[in-house]
Amino acid sequence: MKGLENNTYLILYVISNVVALVMLYAAWKNHRILRLMFFILFAWASWTNWTEAIKTPQFYLDYADLTFFGFYYDFIHGWFSHHITLVVGFIAICQAFISISMFLKGRILKTGAIGAIIFLLAIAPLGVGAAFPCTFIMAVAMSSLLREKQIDYLWNGHPNNYLID
Repeated sequence: MKGLENNTYLILYVISNVVALVMLYAAWKNHRILRLMFFILFAWASWTNWTEAIKTPQFYLDYADLTFFGFYYDFIHGWFSHHITLVVGFIAICQAFISISMFLKGRILKTGAIGAIIFLLAIAPLGVGAAFPCTFIMAVAMSSLLREKQIDYLWNGHPNNYLID
């Protein structure tokens, strides 16, 4: 995979995939922990993307060299290259909404979960830039929330529900 010869990318790649596997385990054992992890992930991503889009938008052009789809490469160096701050800013706002939805319940939570799944699958072709298959694993973990019939607010529930058995 393109990019793994870079030690920094390799380390981040391994860490991201380990975190994704932990999230998949949490999807199986405890949805409250999973939702908290997704809240942290998407809040951090929102802040990071918003900050980088303002300070160094050209940073996002580097992802083109890591993708394994020509369409993504052409898109990044084409239209996207002229609208980086607008697009990444919009993504950052959506990520903030996704993170907030992890604290809520019902349709808002499910809409946030669907948005997260779409986002995670959409960035998967960025290869090492998205730590593929990390985002695919995270999408599978997130999909477990959609199968739950009764999900309450994150802060409601028995204190033991916060621990993984």
